[in-house]
Amino acid sequence: MSVLKIEGLRASVGDREILQGVDLEVQSGETHAVMGPNGSGKSTLAHVLMGRPGYEVLGGSVTIDAVELLGLPVDERARAGLFLTFQYPIEVPGVPVVDALREALIAAGRSTADLIEHMAGEAGRLGFAPDLLLRPMNVDLSGGEKKRNETLQLALLHPRFAVLDELDSGLDVDALRQVAHRVEAARQESDPPLGVIAITHYRRLLDELPPDVVHVMSGGRIVRSGGPELATELEETGYAGYRPALDSEPTPLPGEGDSFLGKFSL
Repeated sequence: MSVLKIEGLRASVGDREILQGVDLEVQSGETHAVMGPNGSGKSTLAHVLMGRPGYEVLGGSVTIDAVELLGLPVDERARAGLFLTFQYPIEVPGVPVVDALREALIAAGRSTADLIEHMAGEAGRLGFAPDLLLRPMNVDLSGGEKKRNETLQLALLHPRFAVLDELDSGLDVDALRQVAHRVEAARQESDPPLGVIAITHYRRLLDELPPDVVHVMSGGRIVRSGGPELATELEETGYAGYRPALDSEPTPLPGEGDSFLGKFSL
């Protein structure tokens, strides 16, 4: 079993402190949902965990099995077992999906034998046309196809922990069900089982990817945690009861949903 532990994580952009002491622990096989109002720091948390440039860590610790990730480059965080699916996957002209995955597997010391067959099999599970795998990364794909592509990479790379930054954004009902069920299956197929942090605004993702714990994030910290019923409560009541904590919170970093490429260097 593995453990992803976040303790007292603080981070800023310029002179704006966005994360103000995040504490969260996820074990293998668990799914934790992180919900909250816009601007509460959810996507910032995802990017700081993965080491996106432009954020300054002010304090705290992020470990996988007692290995400190803060200060490591993105590729070493990936090799330690962390994976991020992006809210807005970017296009990478000239880099086919198959080439990116092959290089990631080689960097991790894993076999690339039968990679094409494995990719085709995963594409079938996700309703993703296999010929799209030969295209440059995400070029000319729809929003749903990009999210399927991200999920396919997750399934093949077998990380220990996956951070899903609004995986449901831009997906229709059928696509949402396919990607969520594939992530759920990865929890059972991996050894150790995949641990998941699912960042979302809406319960619809959690209906397909049932969480063990739901957290509410506000003002750059987690202010409440509970069981799956908390997501139902938030769906009914909204975040009005949590917004006072946002009075002094900075606005999100422009382009916060943008992506970067380090996740391919496992």
